[in-house]
Amino acid sequence: MPAARRTCQYLRMTSDPSLTEEEHLVLRLHPHWKTLIKPLSVAVLVVAAALVVEVVVPWGSAAAIGRLVVAVVAILGLMLWLMVPVLRWRTTVFELTNRRLRMRDGIITRHGRDIPLARINDVSFSKGLLDRLLGSGRLVVESAGEHGQIVLTDIPRVEATQGTLYQLVEEEQNRLDRDQRNQP
Repeated sequence: MPAARRTCQYLRMTSDPSLTEEEHLVLRLHPHWKTLIKPLSVAVLVVAAALVVEVVVPWGSAAAIGRLVVAVVAILGLMLWLMVPVLRWRTTVFELTNRRLRMRDGIITRHGRDIPLARINDVSFSKGLLDRLLGSGRLVVESAGEHGQIVLTDIPRVEATQGTLYQLVEEEQNRLDRDQRNQP
């Protein structure tokens, strides 16, 4: 079957009250896990530094308190350092439905943006060397409207996502054309 005539296979997920009646969730993505590499690397360095300090602190009456303080500071620092990036990663969601591209982010306050597929003019991607090795990339979506171009970074499986989005845009345009022809 030619690529232009294939239809997307929709993923049936739990019902989402924010979707319209004939809308189905096709793809849900979080940013690529590589966004957590820097915070995790710093966490490893903090643990290594804390272990070195634990070994260097001399034995004596105040040593136990000193070691405890180092351990508490390291644990609290790691919790604070890792909590924000992990929550940001977990609360950032890119969703493709058969009618729109939805973007949601925010830890305490939420932000959302929806782009109807009918308004999308072009979808492209780019991948740097690290992106190619890790399987992620940058997705560029151009749409009609005041915002014009949207760049989504650190998208996992960016080529497949771009292909799915392009196919959904084509299907939505065909559906709208059919609906327009069928109107009296």
